[in-house]
Amino acid sequence: MSYGEQIALRGHADIEGVAAAASVEVRSSGDPLFLERLRRGDAAAFEQLVAERSGEVYALLYRLTSEPEEARDLTQETFLRAFQAIGRFRGEADLKTWIYRIAINQARNRWRWWRRRRRDVTVSLDSPVGEQEQPLIAHLQNAETVNPEEAALAREREGQLREALNGLRRAYREAVILRDIEGFTYEEIAATLQISIGTVKSRLSRGRLELRRKLEGSF
Repeated sequence: MSYGEQIALRGHADIEGVAAAASVEVRSSGDPLFLERLRRGDAAAFEQLVAERSGEVYALLYRLTSEPEEARDLTQETFLRAFQAIGRFRGEADLKTWIYRIAINQARNRWRWWRRRRRDVTVSLDSPVGEQEQPLIAHLQNAETVNPEEAALAREREGQLREALNGLRRAYREAVILRDIEGFTYEEIAATLQISIGTVKSRLSRGRLELRRKLEGSF
């Protein structure tokens, strides 16, 4: 097993737990000295990168695939590819954007693989987007809610949202996740997906419109 494989596989047996910390801001990855260590193949720096970013990468891939095992495998593959390519990273984009681009490409490749084998893969994400730049997860649950009836209603709504999102085209789903779940700017989405800002806005608009149509009367 190569060093890159050891890093990518180490400590991810329970990676779903790590994903809970995905929203924590990472301080080191934007440090020029840290980036230089990565480019030189510094093992400790890459281990730190995996530790800091694996949770959010897993969360992204789980939203794209809705399969924990698939997301885990793709997370490992993402960091293997990152380890192999980090020497060519020149910092034109943010490191997070660069890693997300690798992750999304891995998910796309897996999707194409299943398509070639005529497998019907359901793709969904945990939280969709609302009409006014607000994630619809706001309608699902409140962290302080303890009422069993409200909790049951939240689960029902979540199921409706997932069903609606399953019907979105992959391109729309990617844009929605990056903008309304991950909080990326239009510029960051354009860099990640390698499309124009105009295309980003178009995909978001169409994705939101489709969601509203599918969810009409549900909320």
